[in-house]
Amino acid sequence: MTAELEGTVAIVTGAAGGLGRAVVALLRERGAAVVAEDLDPAVEALAADDVATLVGDVAQAATARAAVALARERFGAVNVLVNNAARFLLKPTAETTDEEWDGLMAANVRGAFVHAREALPALRESGDGRIVNVASISGLVGLDAQTAYCATKGAIVQLTRQLAIEHAPAVRVNAVAPGAIDTPFMDPVRALPDAEATMAAIAASHPLGRIAAPEDVAEVIAFLASPRSRIMTGAIVAADGGFTAQ
Repeated sequence: MTAELEGTVAIVTGAAGGLGRAVVALLRERGAAVVAEDLDPAVEALAADDVATLVGDVAQAATARAAVALARERFGAVNVLVNNAARFLLKPTAETTDEEWDGLMAANVRGAFVHAREALPALRESGDGRIVNVASISGLVGLDAQTAYCATKGAIVQLTRQLAIEHAPAVRVNAVAPGAIDTPFMDPVRALPDAEATMAAIAASHPLGRIAAPEDVAEVIAFLASPRSRIMTGAIVAADGGFTAQ
């Protein structure tokens, strides 16, 4: 397994965040070269011989085209796309503004769409292209005060299925649907007056009784990005500590 991605070139969006960094690290460990993309210039700290970095807005088609071009220029191909970039919003429907709704839709849904669209020709050329979308339990069930976020992740679930059907067998498209992950996405919860009790309640709501580490979910993404998942396309893999099994 150590070098199972040797010769693979991956684009990872949202690479400066907690999950994104874990994905980049694990793909490299398995032998892949990576284009690490993020709006945050902190992504440049990931640059290495086998990591090319790109600062850009995930929702812009120009950023997606630049990521594909950079992968081809530096590493000669695109085999894997990990659509990980996303924003979170913890607000009930009545308090969600038009601007917040549109901003989440752009970052979470349009970003995945334009990156898939721009990467597909290169992925098809590779003969076994793989797209891994990061969905969420929020795209599978309703959750309090997550109207906009749930809607975006539900869109990612259906985008995954549609792309899988449309582009089989040349490109396989799957998604991981995590539960709570210990990343900056949890910061709005940590800012609540009763943060400690709320975090404990979130952990307890998952049958395994804990919040996932980024590395836990990165393992599932790396599997879906690997040849070991060769029989899978259109799958939504719950990596949620049992949350959606309840």
